[in-house]
Amino acid sequence: MAAHQTPIRCLLIAFFTVVTTYLAANAGDQIQIYSQNPRYWQYKGQPVLLLGGSKTDHIFLAEQLEEHLDEMAVVGANYVRNTMSQREGIDLKPHKRLPNGKFDLNQWNDDYWKKFSDCLRWCHERDIIVQIEVWDRFDFSREHWEISPWRPQNNINYTARATGLAAAYPAHPSQDRQPFFHTVPGMRRYDGAKSDRIREHQERFVDKVLSTSFKYPNVLYCMDNETSTDPKWGLYWMTFIRNRAAEQGVTAFCTDMFDDVWHPKQSQKLRIAFDDPKTYPFLDVSQVNSRTFNEDHWNNIHWIARQREAHPRPLNHTKIYSDGQMNFGTGTPVDGVERFWRNLIAGSASVRFHRPDAGIGLNDTAKACIRAARKAESRVPLWEVTTAMDLLSNRETDEAYLAAHPGAKYLLYFTDGGSVTLDLTGYPHEFDLRWINVSTGEWGPRKTLLGGGAVDISAPGKSGWLATIVRE
Repeated sequence: MAAHQTPIRCLLIAFFTVVTTYLAANAGDQIQIYSQNPRYWQYKGQPVLLLGGSKTDHIFLAEQLEEHLDEMAVVGANYVRNTMSQREGIDLKPHKRLPNGKFDLNQWNDDYWKKFSDCLRWCHERDIIVQIEVWDRFDFSREHWEISPWRPQNNINYTARATGLAAAYPAHPSQDRQPFFHTVPGMRRYDGAKSDRIREHQERFVDKVLSTSFKYPNVLYCMDNETSTDPKWGLYWMTFIRNRAAEQGVTAFCTDMFDDVWHPKQSQKLRIAFDDPKTYPFLDVSQVNSRTFNEDHWNNIHWIARQREAHPRPLNHTKIYSDGQMNFGTGTPVDGVERFWRNLIAGSASVRFHRPDAGIGLNDTAKACIRAARKAESRVPLWEVTTAMDLLSNRETDEAYLAAHPGAKYLLYFTDGGSVTLDLTGYPHEFDLRWINVSTGEWGPRKTLLGGGAVDISAPGKSGWLATIVRE
């Protein structure tokens, strides 16, 4: 096996060397931590708020992808989730399928990888940031495992006896019974040479991903989709990717997504990430957007935002659940919209509506939210304000949320109409208030406020409204 790997490794090194000069010349254009506020991203040297919604998670395999990306760009969406899906039909697997029906893990399915390359190129052309998820636990269990190239019965490269991989994994992947995710030494199910055999092919797969993704400056990396396995698994792959990037003189921003972040105060894995900003330079906290609602959701995301202040860095939400009302707590489209805005007011760097039917994708409601956010950003850049709930009074539970640069600019979100009092004491100036209708994404009424004391502010109507308040 080692002899077979050597020429492949040499070819990869040669390829990476060719693109190194390009990447170095364009390093300033790369997605990276915003130099003026490390809680946000910058791209092409400018701060950028990442907003998204799309019809699928494995976006590179979507039908009519260019048209869908154009649809996003028109409304101001600039953020997509891209799982390196292994769950598609038999002809859309990453590995080559031989005439005998089995896969060869040492050869690639050119169609799969061309779609991936096209996706990154098209996103780059539209200034859309791609967050790649390398592994998704759902791709390696239940019905998806039955046709997986990695299943020993389906490939020519190894047997069940040589790897310890079973023919079936019927349990929900949250039970973490799949040895595929324990191939790293020191993990609970690690089994020496058997695990190493699998990991050789895993590394080849990740190298193949990087041989394309390293060409582009608009890429972030997340190791897993809502993993419940030991963080050692994600840590191995973060280190692997960073080492490959270092060989090319570039930076790869990597993180992991933990399933138990829906109850963040009890999550030991999240605590590990909080305490290790070098390993986790940004945090994907998508799972906070399930199972909790209304002010409880705010309390969770606000708690996460406060904890990250020990080591400020971006909070990403590649999934905001809503629609479907699934039993794990997706909620309704209204819940998704409210989560979107609470996350932004709490200081999150990215928000994206999850795909149907666990989310609203890029439907008209999602488009309206994205348009509204871009209008709000034009007057109150999110990286210039912080959560300021102490400036609100006469507020009912879950009625309104505020971010502000006191005396200069304020962003006030009403979940369903209402009225609150804003403290403008100490700022006896005129402020320009412009409303934005969250339901339509359009501008609403406009008025002048006189500061210097407490000011009552009432939303123009029911449903969601944003008040952008800027000192004149």
